Amino acid sequence: MAGRRYDERDVRIRPGRGTRPRTKIRPEHADADVALVTGVDRGRYAVLVDPGGPDERRATAMKARELGRERVVPGDRVDVVGDTTGDDGSLARIVRIGERRTVLRRTADDTDPVERVIVANADQLVIVTALADPEPRTRMIDRCVAAAYDAGMDVLLALTKADLADPAELVAMYAPIGVRVVVTRTEGPSDERVIHGFDDLRAALDGRTSVLVGHSGVGKSTLVNALVPHAARATGVVNDVTGRGRHTSTSAVALRVPGEGAPTWVIDTPGVRSFGLAHVDPAHLLGAFADLAEVAQECPRGCTHAGDSPDCALDDWVADAQGETRDARAARVESFRRLLASRLGTTDPDPRESRESARP
Repeated sequence: MAGRRYDERDVRIRPGRGTRPRTKIRPEHADADVALVTGVDRGRYAVLVDPGGPDERRATAMKARELGRERVVPGDRVDVVGDTTGDDGSLARIVRIGERRTVLRRTADDTDPVERVIVANADQLVIVTALADPEPRTRMIDRCVAAAYDAGMDVLLALTKADLADPAELVAMYAPIGVRVVVTRTEGPSDERVIHGFDDLRAALDGRTSVLVGHSGVGKSTLVNALVPHAARATGVVNDVTGRGRHTSTSAVALRVPGEGAPTWVIDTPGVRSFGLAHVDPAHLLGAFADLAEVAQECPRGCTHAGDSPDCALDDWVADAQGETRDARAARVESFRRLLASRLGTTDPDPRESRESARP
């Protein structure tokens, strides 16, 4: 039998995975535009391209796949590529997130390991608290102060509805420890409402990026609408039975306050019912209570400042006072120790806040 010459047609290669390694080289996107994230809505990001520049424009973007699960939040400075014209139907792509100066985080409770980034690059946290309807909750204020301290942000306490209650007690509690306090009250019908103390608030925000945090119904959206007339943030009322406000803001949004000089931004956030601090090192909590931190310098070495700590200087500080001053000091120490115990998991947190955080 005559032999046959073999050629390439006789070769059979089983299809399968190739041996060529997948490249990990990513495009540099050297032509990317700088943008400021102003809002997030179901996977789409409202961005301001070239913020403050001659070619400033608004656009919509999505997050590039290579960013993975890294969260993009209002206040982020990002690099965008693609269609950044902002025309109807256009969609850009966020390819890089800039370095963050500050990051405000919170968790669902003091034991939740999952952190939620709220905003980035804010200069100060504005804790909006109603003096009545709903009633103020000092432990919520203390939690926000601790979160701001941990994030490296300044704190401004904005007390609203001073027409319903006297602000003196809260002012006396927080002003001496370095928390700036502004007080506002409103008069007149909704279509002709006048906010007294508004100039003080505006001056405290001037030239800075501020994030507003507070329970629903405390007046955050009312203040934002006064600061940014075109914002049209929805406002609501407080339930007469439960004493809780109804959520009117559904997502965080950054808004530029009209005016001259350095740009002023406010970031309005949805109302919160709890502010978990699982991400905060318990050793850093005392720093958020400036008055107590100074007193604690006299504590013996190794003092935990808890209620069962022997010879704790905080107990002597309370015992040395009289009358209303003693009551105020005792309330401060109790608030700190309850917060510390809640963070360490050694006792239950404020029952009222626990009930609130359990609700959707």
